[in-house]
Amino acid sequence: MTDLKNQFERNLLVTLPAEIESYRDRLWRRDPELRVEDVHSAEHFIEEVGFCEALTDSRRPGPSLYIAVCGRRDAHMPRNVQKDPESSLAWTIKDEVMRHGRHFYGKLLKGRATFVSPRLLPFFNSLLGVPAGREKSQLTTDARLVLKALRAEWELATRDLREESGLGDRVRFNKALDELQKTLKVIPSDVIYQPTFSYIWTITESRFPDQLKERVERELAVKEIARAYLTGAGMTVRGELARVTGLSSPEAGLGNWALVDDGFARRLGPGIYCLADL
Repeated sequence: MTDLKNQFERNLLVTLPAEIESYRDRLWRRDPELRVEDVHSAEHFIEEVGFCEALTDSRRPGPSLYIAVCGRRDAHMPRNVQKDPESSLAWTIKDEVMRHGRHFYGKLLKGRATFVSPRLLPFFNSLLGVPAGREKSQLTTDARLVLKALRAEWELATRDLREESGLGDRVRFNKALDELQKTLKVIPSDVIYQPTFSYIWTITESRFPDQLKERVERELAVKEIARAYLTGAGMTVRGELARVTGLSSPEAGLGNWALVDDGFARRLGPGIYCLADL
C-alpha cells in the first residue's frame, strides 16, 4: 500500500486515501455486491462492525444500516421515505433486527438509533450505563418513574407505559425514554403499526443480562470501542472517533493511543491512526 501518511498530507486531510475508501466499502457494505438485503445479512453486518447507526446517511461519519442497504457511498435519505424502496427496506430490516433481539437497539450514540453487538455491550455500558445503586442520583425523576413502571411489568406499549408512569405530558415522557435508552436501561423490543403505531418497551437486562452484569474499567472500554471502530474504518482522522461515539476528543485520543501501544494501530500524524497491517 502507498504511504498513507504522505497521501493524507497531499490531500490536506480533506479526503481519505483511495485504499481506505475501498476498505470501508467492503467493511461498511458500501458496495452493490455486498449490500445488506435481509435481516440475516444485517445481523452479520452489525456483528462484524460492532456498532452502527440505523438510519443515518453519508452526511454522517461511520457505518450505517441504511447505507449498507443502499450499497453505495453517496446514499442520501430522501424526504419522502415512505415511497423510497431503499428507505423502506432499511426500515423493515431495522424492525426485524430489533424483534430478533440478538443485538442492542436504541437511541444510544448522541441520541440516534444505534445497533450494538452483544460483544461490545459491556464496554458501552461501562461508559454510558448507570449502576442500580446510582440511579437515584444520576437519573432524573421522570426517568425513574418510567423505569419503575416498566420494571413492574417488564413489557409495555408506549401508551400504557406513559399511563403507568404517571407522565401524561408527552414531551416529558419522551425525554425520559430517551434518557433511559442513552443509559442502556430500556430498549424497544417490538413495534406495531396497526391499529396505531407503537413501540413495545422492555428492560435491557431482560435481553442482555450477562453483558450488563460484566464490569469493565473505563480505560479498557474506550480502547475496545476504538478498536471496533478502527477495524471497520481502516483509518480514523482527527475527531472522527469522537464524532461517531460521543466520546470527548481527549478520551477518544487515549483510546487510539492505547491501540498503538498494543501494536494494533499506527499513528500517522496528529489525530490520524490506521490499522497496523495496512
